Amino acid sequence: MPMCGISPDSDRLDPPLLPGERLDDLQCGGYRLIQRGDAFRFGTDSVLLADFAAPRPRTRAVDLGCGSGAIAMLMAAHQPLLTVDAVEIQPDIADMARRSALYNHLDARVRVFAADMRASHTLLGCGVYDLAVCNPPYGREGAALPSRNEGVRLARHECGLTPAGVAESAARLLKNGGRLCVIYPAPRALEMMRAMEDARLAPKRVRTVHGMPERAPKFVLIDAVKGGGSGLHWLPPLVLREADGSFSAEWRRIYRC
Repeated sequence: MPMCGISPDSDRLDPPLLPGERLDDLQCGGYRLIQRGDAFRFGTDSVLLADFAAPRPRTRAVDLGCGSGAIAMLMAAHQPLLTVDAVEIQPDIADMARRSALYNHLDARVRVFAADMRASHTLLGCGVYDLAVCNPPYGREGAALPSRNEGVRLARHECGLTPAGVAESAARLLKNGGRLCVIYPAPRALEMMRAMEDARLAPKRVRTVHGMPERAPKFVLIDAVKGGGSGLHWLPPLVLREADGSFSAEWRRIYRC
């Protein structure tokens, strides 16, 4: 895809890049994402969550705390009949995600809103979504020295957005039977699952993510169902690299390479 100018299959102009912005490869069919060097940028965890969520055709999804929009864009690219509403509290980052959707010609299916996820039900409605995804801040507030950069601080540290805030926000937006999928640090997995249960979201599928074989998991992927019954299904561990350091077959499947 071109960096600027007119896209080959459209007469409209690509959205402009603002000072400090760049186009990064999403490693998915030529799709690109507008990002800034001084802001939080997407990583492997976003790619893993987009794959784990595996939205079905005609699913109506919401991405809570979407950042630059990587998860929403990846899900929409992989599932042509998916629509996604993406919510981001930082207006400038939400604007980048909105322009990325335009650049990738996904703006008819990916809408971006500058809003706090905890109040997003007042904007988007209650009980209307089939799927919610969230890659929340990992750092417990007060547990580590926060970043001096406000945008990075909001993306990496809770700053009032606890697991309970994530679960309650999703529960308001989801239909009964709707799913919330998150990726979260393995040492804090119990916190997230307790918050889900308190919000009437029953954890149903769990997959641990390991950097290499025989190592403790770094992350967990959790899929919870609103109003679901008890019963937890443990999926096979996801190992990203083999013992020799090469990427695993599962990593190559997820990255489609």
